[in-house]
Amino acid sequence: MPTLREVLATYQKAGQGLGHFNISDSNQLQAVAAASKATGLPVCVGLSEGEREFFPITHARALIDAYRAQGIALYLNADHTYGVEKVQHAIVDGVDSVVVDGAKLSFEENVHLLTTSVKYARASGRDVLVEGELGYIGTSSKVMDTLPEGAAITEAMMTKPEELRALVDQTGIDLVAPAVGNIHGIVTSGQPKLSIERIALLKEAVSVPLVLHGGSGSADEEFKAAVQAGITLIHINTDLRVLYRDSLQKALSGGETTPYKFLTPAVEAMQAYVAQKMTLFANR
Repeated sequence: MPTLREVLATYQKAGQGLGHFNISDSNQLQAVAAASKATGLPVCVGLSEGEREFFPITHARALIDAYRAQGIALYLNADHTYGVEKVQHAIVDGVDSVVVDGAKLSFEENVHLLTTSVKYARASGRDVLVEGELGYIGTSSKVMDTLPEGAAITEAMMTKPEELRALVDQTGIDLVAPAVGNIHGIVTSGQPKLSIERIALLKEAVSVPLVLHGGSGSADEEFKAAVQAGITLIHINTDLRVLYRDSLQKALSGGETTPYKFLTPAVEAMQAYVAQKMTLFANR
């Protein structure tokens, strides 16, 4: 089975998008694995710092290895990691990649955090990818009434090509997530639109794959345009959280007490959503 680096290189060359879906438990992992098996496409699952406190990386790693033994191409990412110590723990626990989130730091502090993380990843003896971020897009994967303060949704505030190139060159990161009008979470007062033009400019500035965070709330047409402009990896979390919660609430409203019976509709709903997005991103 190819490594995550090889999958991303293939997708980048082909102008396709790889799906990344956050999970919080083994049932959601089951849904993503089933979607991957049904579509025949590789997929990433992500655990943020909060998510992996509930569902440890080591637990997810063991289950993913079991799925991979069945031929299902799953890859594990430590999403939004804010310090070197937690980066180190994630690598030791077996992730394929780690998102080192220095988006709120100064450029110099971000470079230092990423450079240190890259050195540790290279010394691990495994091919662990390190992803950097440049540009603030909020931090909460939830439904919000208003935009996060300071979020880079105007053209003037979005990630600039020359700054992105400098970050990649100075740190040696393997992937990079810019601010291109995207926001973590869903904004009920109006979801910002992606700047396809800015994505295209950033794609010309760096050779590493571009990552779109905060994909929830964006229309399918925006995803297609973003991938065509140069996005290679797309993160989805909030949409899945809402779907999973609503499906569980509906199943529980009937008074069912058997866990696998009230969990199954939520898993099936998530599987269908993930499969649709995987095929959309990959232009299948």
